[in-house]
Amino acid sequence: MITGKNYKFWFCTGSQDLYGDECLAHVAEHAKIIVAKLNEAGTLPYEVVWKPTLITNELIRKTFNEANVDEECAGVITWMHTFSPAKSWILGLQEYRKPLLHLHTQFNEEIPYDTIDMDFMNENQSAHGDREYGHIVSRMKIERKVVVGHWSDSVVQEKIASWMRTAVGVIESSHIRVMRVADNMRNVAVTEGDKVEAQLKFGWEVDTYPVNEIAESVAAVSEADTNALVEEYYGKYEILLEGRDPAEFRRHVAVQAQIELGFERFLEEKNYQAIVTHFGDLGALKQLPGLAIQRLMEKGYGFGAEGDWKVAAMVRLMKIMTAGKKDAKGTSMLEDYTYNFVKGKEGILQAHMLEICPSIADGPISIKCQPLSMGDREDPARLVFTSKEGKGIATSLVDLGNRFRLIINDVDCKKVEKPMPKLPVATNFWTPQPDLYTGAEAWILAGGAHHTAFTYDLTAEQMGDWADAMGIEAVYIDKDTNIRDFKRDLKLGELFYR
Repeated sequence: MITGKNYKFWFCTGSQDLYGDECLAHVAEHAKIIVAKLNEAGTLPYEVVWKPTLITNELIRKTFNEANVDEECAGVITWMHTFSPAKSWILGLQEYRKPLLHLHTQFNEEIPYDTIDMDFMNENQSAHGDREYGHIVSRMKIERKVVVGHWSDSVVQEKIASWMRTAVGVIESSHIRVMRVADNMRNVAVTEGDKVEAQLKFGWEVDTYPVNEIAESVAAVSEADTNALVEEYYGKYEILLEGRDPAEFRRHVAVQAQIELGFERFLEEKNYQAIVTHFGDLGALKQLPGLAIQRLMEKGYGFGAEGDWKVAAMVRLMKIMTAGKKDAKGTSMLEDYTYNFVKGKEGILQAHMLEICPSIADGPISIKCQPLSMGDREDPARLVFTSKEGKGIATSLVDLGNRFRLIINDVDCKKVEKPMPKLPVATNFWTPQPDLYTGAEAWILAGGAHHTAFTYDLTAEQMGDWADAMGIEAVYIDKDTNIRDFKRDLKLGELFYR
């Protein structure tokens, strides 16, 4: 499925007309060179577009409003080459509605010791001009990202690239539509939430459909289309019969193929990018969607189980933010299941009944067909695998009643010590930072859910920047976390975000 537009980012350079036309010509030339070199570097995931130097209130305001209405523009990068009086930026900043990055750089990397004079000083004073500009942005309490360093530095370029993905997440958030099949799991608290407030804050549209309405779409899928997809399954995945009759096994797999096609057609027709199912309300569906949901997630759809629309939207958001990322390792919904408390081997086994995205798989992916006590339906087919090793982040967006909080935990994904031959689900095993005991205690103190939106391909900083742009609290659990300071930070958050 489509996971975002071909976005661009505008590069806007600030100056003023006191230094003469020759100086302004140099400013424009330098900005064009920076833009060209950034695009040539191959580090940025999106194109940077040069814009004429901004020197007047009218031009600044006009440029920012053009950025607002340009559907391809996902954000603006600002840089003050010379001194630029900040009052000229007020109206434009007041009316600007997209992500903003302040690149605190300068054209030259080194001071030209042998030739530097006052003409050079007047023309190359980003150290001066960016502070004037930064002051007014801070005074206006406008959320922005600040990146400091020379534009040619790979570290600086990587920071810009990282922010670009966050900016796209901010823009695309308002296009996320979640389709809930049935309602929330009865008596469960953390998967509930204020859907109206979520639309106000994040732009998410969350709608509910009767399960049998989508079941009709599943039933309408032809036998020929179903069989063609089953053939694709059998060609792509290992088939683990485990003593089951091959023909009977294939019929169970065909049910998931029909569900995948029916769900996807319904989602496309109604323009939804995320889906939520609930094992307690399956209507005319023959199986709990398992393999079908796993495949839809791999295509870029968000998913949440048991009515968890917040996780569905967050998974979709992360899929968008990581789209096209080189050497991406995957993004999925996961759930905390059980602990390993053996000293030196601590961790949490992550899984779900069926629905883990194969994008995070490491090694072979198999199809199994096993009984499932929940759902009161026939044995569902599912993809089974273990996940990649490496660092990732687990996130939980929770509704605290008067506000949202995003909890972000750095985790270290590992292989389990021994095989688990009787467990017929996909799994991940990780140790939360700074350790299992501190990480789990902090997660519980923060009110974190048992479902998470997990990815190997984004950082805590990126998701924290997204939370800042959305005006919600971000809580970090990482290698530096200790419980005393963490409790204090939660109390401060209660005061700041009330």
